[in-house]
Amino acid sequence: MTDGHGVDNWTEWPSREAVDREGRTRARLWFAYGGRCVGLGAVLWVTFAQEHRDAAHTWAVAAIAAVGVLAFWRFLRRSREQRLTPALLWVAVVFVQALFAVTNGGEALGVLLMCVIALGSLQRLPLIVAVPAVSLGTLLFLLLASASVQGYGNAAVITGLGVLGYVTRMDWEARANTQRLLAQERAARVAEAESAALAERARIAREIHDVLAHSLSAQLVHLEAARVMLDAGADRAQLRERIVAARRMAQDGLAETKQALSALRGEFAPVSEFLKTLAEADGATVEIEGLARPLGAEAGVAVRRTAQEALTNIRKHAPGAPCAIRLSYLKGSVELEVRNGAAARREDGPDGAELTRSGSGLGLLGMRERAELLGGSLQAGPDGEGFKVLLRVPAA
Repeated sequence: MTDGHGVDNWTEWPSREAVDREGRTRARLWFAYGGRCVGLGAVLWVTFAQEHRDAAHTWAVAAIAAVGVLAFWRFLRRSREQRLTPALLWVAVVFVQALFAVTNGGEALGVLLMCVIALGSLQRLPLIVAVPAVSLGTLLFLLLASASVQGYGNAAVITGLGVLGYVTRMDWEARANTQRLLAQERAARVAEAESAALAERARIAREIHDVLAHSLSAQLVHLEAARVMLDAGADRAQLRERIVAARRMAQDGLAETKQALSALRGEFAPVSEFLKTLAEADGATVEIEGLARPLGAEAGVAVRRTAQEALTNIRKHAPGAPCAIRLSYLKGSVELEVRNGAAARREDGPDGAELTRSGSGLGLLGMRERAELLGGSLQAGPDGEGFKVLLRVPAA
């Protein structure tokens, strides 16, 4: 039907996909055409093989056959266009030719035309129109035909072809539904591929952004410290130490960018080793709990970025404070805790507060969004005299 829900609705036309030849194999099409030609040829042979037929009757039956075939072809065209009135008019022309045939000695041709009416109508017209039209047409045909045509045999043949038309119609609809499902599946696959590509681009952009934000924020800490020290009259060696640290942070940023891209491809080192290396550079302690296991790319990157962001915040807001990192492998998840103690008192004057204000301040917010995208959570807040960041993300 036009709504694609089968042939249960009697008021609907068959779907255009069902009527069209799309999806039919070449062998099936040739078999259908061959069957029609053989059937028509057999009927014409039976009709014209009668020895007593004169030339006038022969030409009359031939003309009837030609008009009937042409009318049925026009019916097929109009029914494909779903134009009910023209389709019924051409069916009526075929019916009239069937009556002409049986009254001119072409009984087999008349029965054949009635069979194609029954077959075509049940295949291509709304059932609420096709069933009454075929039933009434068959009854009138048998009543008006000659006694040799009247009989249960011909009635059964015409009715059987009508049932075959209905069965064929259901087969067409099933094929059309299959074609629609295949088209929807192809469209879904294309949309899924596009969505995956967009998600991958967004993930890569997020990783690069986080790496650069971390690296630039760390550099800004050292450069701001160098400026404060310069204003306070610090010696050349101290300034050089800060500048070298900023340079090292830039190099680390490039390395981390490469690591992030490798992580997205699943080519990164275990998280525990990464945390140990990171803690060693910042003078923090590391504790690993549970049975270590490989993490997925997203979970692994989330743990790495959160640890880096937490340590950067400690350097900015609590320089010199003791820091501890704990990584726990739990059932179905992994938990990262970064905790620092009380910070040492600043001795670099009021300008030292500017170190605290350096950076965007959006690092932990980004980490929380990353965790929520993975179905996890991130908590950050005061913990005694220090600060604690707790990340938990699902991990198989």
